Amino acid sequence: MKIWQKNTDVNQLVETFTVGNDRVLDLQLAEADVLGSLAHTRMLHRIGLLGDADLDAVQQGLKAIYREVKAGEFTIDDHVEDVHSQVELLLTKRVGDAGKKIHSGRSRNDQVLVDLKLFFRMEIEKLVGNVQALFTQLIHLSDTHKAVLLPGYTHLQIAMPSSFGLWFGAYAESLVDDLEMMHAAWNVCNKNPLGSAAGYGSSFPLDRTMTTELLGFADLNYNVVYAQMGRGKTERLLAQAMSAVAATLAKLAMDVCLYMNQNFGFISFPDHLTTGSSIMPHKKNPDVFELVRGRCNKIQALPNEIALMTANLPSGYHRDLQLLKENLFPAFRSLNECLEITVFMLDHIRINDRILDDPKYDYLFSVEVVNEEVLKGVPFREAYRNIGLAIENGTYKPQKAVNHTHEGSIGNLCNDAIRLAFDRVAGSFRFGEVNAALDRLIQ
Repeated sequence: MKIWQKNTDVNQLVETFTVGNDRVLDLQLAEADVLGSLAHTRMLHRIGLLGDADLDAVQQGLKAIYREVKAGEFTIDDHVEDVHSQVELLLTKRVGDAGKKIHSGRSRNDQVLVDLKLFFRMEIEKLVGNVQALFTQLIHLSDTHKAVLLPGYTHLQIAMPSSFGLWFGAYAESLVDDLEMMHAAWNVCNKNPLGSAAGYGSSFPLDRTMTTELLGFADLNYNVVYAQMGRGKTERLLAQAMSAVAATLAKLAMDVCLYMNQNFGFISFPDHLTTGSSIMPHKKNPDVFELVRGRCNKIQALPNEIALMTANLPSGYHRDLQLLKENLFPAFRSLNECLEITVFMLDHIRINDRILDDPKYDYLFSVEVVNEEVLKGVPFREAYRNIGLAIENGTYKPQKAVNHTHEGSIGNLCNDAIRLAFDRVAGSFRFGEVNAALDRLIQ
């Protein structure tokens, strides 16, 4: 069944090619599609396009389908083109002609737009929850191991003292900025495109403010042409936010792979969380973090993929946009899985608290010795030269007492401030208000 079809059957090869993977991917949009129709039909009733009896039948029918979706019982038949067609077909079979009226004032273009935005909001909420779990874990580890020193590197050369408090805390604060980007994507997703129809509005007196309120959107996409132009742009901005989180995870994963290496030996994990070699019995491979790194690098490519797929498209709808789902939808699951497994692995991390006892790290403290000279009144450049000469002639003696007290340093991590920053951004999504609106819609 195709809701656009008239009397001509489409060539089977053409149909297979144009439908693509929509039947599989659209299952993820089923909940959103029903919610959008619940709001749209209530609006149609308000403007006189659905009578009381029809509205009651349609609302009850849609809510029954919604329950089936939530129970995992909803499917898209092989002969049905997409989720919109399946919902309308089921509804019409169950409630009769009233089901044929729900598409008034609506196009599949704005129908899929609102479905996507509702779906993206749900996915963002899941991502934020998993980012919050990782942030909490990192801050806890930072507080727990704040006094344990490890080498800091520049150019992969031994540089200055760092600490596990700094290392874990750095990735926690990185997630604060990543969440800022996610919130920007949320703001774009949280605008209602419904009522833009095929991109040029409708001659029906649609009440777009009503559907905005019913669906818990913060605002409208006002201009109907721009509402359609948002397809692709919304996905790209969301992909950029996801790529920011992925970049943080990929860098953390690379550090873990490096620090697990026997030449470093800074951290380790229990044997049952690592893998071995088929030929080398001593191996403990960081496969989990290698896969996190690889998956997250794929996600970092996603904004460019979307940008190239939408480059130079003129205004209006184009079928190219259908393909965006194939790139973006799997990335939600992949990023969530990476966040979840990282939290799990970090819960079992083992810290080496004697790293700097090795004399090869003595040069880490050269700056501490220079600064000690400066505190005694020696000009910095002269102190720097003196210590450099001492290193060259073998008379350098490290000063291993680390006295870093300024904001954000080893002795003053400012984790409480970082927590406040994260909580501020996380709270700005206001998921509760959105979910309350949707709960009212399905009651």
